[in-house]
Amino acid sequence: MEKNVGKTDTIVRIILAIVILTLGIYYRSWWGALAVIPLFTAFIHWCPLYIPFHIKTVKRENKQFH
Repeated sequence: MEKNVGKTDTIVRIILAIVILTLGIYYRSWWGALAVIPLFTAFIHWCPLYIPFHIKTVKRENKQFH
């Protein structure tokens, strides 16, 4: 599985998960459980929704040949 979620995207996903979870707890709603999705994709650095749209937020590695 090739990574398609970059560093900035990962940070945004973690913050989004915290916000969703906090709102779910505040409003005592099961919708807070949806925080698992952005948190999981942030930690594995792979998002299945990016595949059909050919999106990658990972920076390319510079491969230098000596």
